[in-house]
Amino acid sequence: MLSPSYYTKPTEIDLMVYEKMIPEDHILCQFKKVIKFEQIRDLVKDCYHPNLGRSAEDPVIMLKLEVLQYLDGLSDRKVLKEVQVNVAYRYFLDLSMDSPLPSIGLLSQFRRRLGDERHQTVFGEVIRQARQHGLIKDDLRLTDVTHVIANVAVPATLQLVAQTRERLLRSAKPYAQERVEEEQKRAEEIRKITAKLTEIERLGQRVEHLRKIVGWADEIQKKLGEPGEKVEPQRQRFDKMLEVAHRIVDESGNPDQKDRTRSSVDPDARRGKHGSYYDGYQLAISMDAESEIITAVDVAPANQDEAANAANMVEQEQKAQENRVKALSIDGIGFRGDVLRKLKDPKGLGLIVYVPPRDWPTSPYYTAANFHLEEGGTVLVCPNEEEIRSRSRNEHDTGWQFHFKRSQCQDCPLLSQCMEKLPGKHGRQVNINDYEAEYQAARELTQTKEYAEVRKQHPKIERKLAEIVRYHQGRRARFWGKARVAIQYLLTAIVVNLKRMAKLLFVPAQDPVCL
Repeated sequence: MLSPSYYTKPTEIDLMVYEKMIPEDHILCQFKKVIKFEQIRDLVKDCYHPNLGRSAEDPVIMLKLEVLQYLDGLSDRKVLKEVQVNVAYRYFLDLSMDSPLPSIGLLSQFRRRLGDERHQTVFGEVIRQARQHGLIKDDLRLTDVTHVIANVAVPATLQLVAQTRERLLRSAKPYAQERVEEEQKRAEEIRKITAKLTEIERLGQRVEHLRKIVGWADEIQKKLGEPGEKVEPQRQRFDKMLEVAHRIVDESGNPDQKDRTRSSVDPDARRGKHGSYYDGYQLAISMDAESEIITAVDVAPANQDEAANAANMVEQEQKAQENRVKALSIDGIGFRGDVLRKLKDPKGLGLIVYVPPRDWPTSPYYTAANFHLEEGGTVLVCPNEEEIRSRSRNEHDTGWQFHFKRSQCQDCPLLSQCMEKLPGKHGRQVNINDYEAEYQAARELTQTKEYAEVRKQHPKIERKLAEIVRYHQGRRARFWGKARVAIQYLLTAIVVNLKRMAKLLFVPAQDPVCL
């Protein structure tokens, strides 16, 4: 439970040391000025029991320790070691020279206690206070994505099955130690028996053994019953590993499945492509174009739909901040009909979307734009006024393909302008995209002065991602699992935002150089 008060008045010696040793423009002094950290305590107090338990460490101090970690790239152990000797750290934490420090294990417990949702709330509070300083406007958001490499060594399929089997057996050991030992001996026998077989045959036997273990583990889970409100850690591990094992068995029987588990250690990581293939996650951020403050952060498996996530970012911000964003700038990956429609829908987000159009294939013959729809889109009329109702959905389900008869096309005076050669069994086939209006509006916007000005600002978001990667170890995940990786990047975004707020509020603008 939380204590009624955590404030300890500094001694005269403390004040003298801080005044003499810490310059006024130190980054941590600026952090204390730009953010009222005490307000965050109320946002997390319901994570603690109001009456039971020992007095907890101050959540504000714990959160500040996390800020220090991501400011200077320190581990749990190293940040506490640094606090012992770093005067600026102690000043930032509001500790005296004699104040005791939290134990190392409490930082990981604090992360679990708050979870990704409550860290998201803390991130939102930083944005709210930035608004109070008048730093954030809602005119334009820039959004982009980079890749995050998972903190695992990705095994081959044969190793993945063996890895999953061993982790499941270890998690089941508290419930059936004798059976676990038997299955481990059986696994060793299978390894020796199949040593000279082909990899496919070895894999088949291991999968079959894992399938039997999963069936047995299901029976244990049924006997244990439904988990209560407070689940023991060993039960959490067992349930999680059983879920992963089920997934591995199912995927082994479906070799064409695309969404495949890459590691039993980090089962949320996926194979994705960002330039080249990698295993891990996507980090997406949205940023206020004027202040360059990050307003939304999202972490997703590497194979998720990168373009569709842009709308989720804006929705996330508007729900948390109760604001209304006017416009969004996104890379060319956002030039997709369904994405544009969702972003621009006046009944939904109602955004002005600045996106570079994809190169459109040119043709010396009539295109879909030369045809027009009638009767509510059920009839297509060609330039020679021939009508056709025969249609079917195209292979991507993004529009209708109309099929003219050969008899309609063979004597047409405009045939040479419509196609190079008349097919043997049918006439012209025309694809009418469902999102043609959105595509056309996006292309027309690229011809405006406003579009050119907005796209000049878009590199700011790329520099922000470069800052996260280069100065805050953002290329690789520190933790396993999507929720923990999300905490890592929420804290990174908080630190990056604090640095930006301090610069905007306290660093004077440089005078232009006189030539």
